Amino acid sequence: MTSPSLLITGCSSGIGYDAAHGMARRGWRVFATCRSAGDCARLEAEGLESFVLDHTDPASIRAALAEATRRTGGTLDAIFANGAFGLPGAAEDLPTDALREIFETNFFGVHELVRQTLPILRAQGHGRVVLNSSVLGFAHLRWRAAYVATKFALEGYADVLRIEMADAGIHTILIEPGPITSMIRAKSQPHFERWVDWRASPLRAAYEASVLPRLYDDSGKTDPFQLGPEAVTAVLARALTTRNPRPRYRVTLPTKVSALAKRLLSTRMLDRFIARS
Repeated sequence: MTSPSLLITGCSSGIGYDAAHGMARRGWRVFATCRSAGDCARLEAEGLESFVLDHTDPASIRAALAEATRRTGGTLDAIFANGAFGLPGAAEDLPTDALREIFETNFFGVHELVRQTLPILRAQGHGRVVLNSSVLGFAHLRWRAAYVATKFALEGYADVLRIEMADAGIHTILIEPGPITSMIRAKSQPHFERWVDWRASPLRAAYEASVLPRLYDDSGKTDPFQLGPEAVTAVLARALTTRNPRPRYRVTLPTKVSALAKRLLSTRMLDRFIARS
């Protein structure tokens, strides 16, 4: 039998890297895409099928989907839109252009990928669109306004898409990880350095006390209840193979506790709970 096919974005490290290898081991034909040709070459050397896909470049999305379907004979069973980056900083210190940049990757690029994928899925009468959200797709956290905004937008988008695609046999699924071992802090540093003038901020002391030590921490210390990326891969496998997948899959204890707290607490109480966490 032909292996089911899956295209994943953001596979150079972290969740995407583990998902690509993990789903390949589970018998899927994985197209592990990255923004960099060098990263794609590395993944090819590791035995994966890999080519360039950049969320911010519609032409690269078009070319990647064309290459994937050329290799499969015109079909694609699922996509996992995982590519994203973080931009820590207080909301008042974020230039509007910084928000435009992060939305291009974390949200608009996901929409472009979905929009170009849907004709393939519609033509074959089935498919799954899996979007990697976050606990910060429904819970807010200090210093995370930019990332929270993109993931809240992604959650609302997925809810609408799920309803609109239901009659087409296409499942839309959100995965909501909490703290997962990855390189997101290291990869956030250049964006922070480009956009956030923390030295001129009225919150400079708070940056020095909490943001900078965490952002530039290279001690290898993990967050409480942090899991490895294989925890997300295991959930992705269920989302792709379960006959009737859930709309949302929550990964890590903090995600599950945050979801419960949001249901049970008032907004003011939730603010206090998050401020202390």
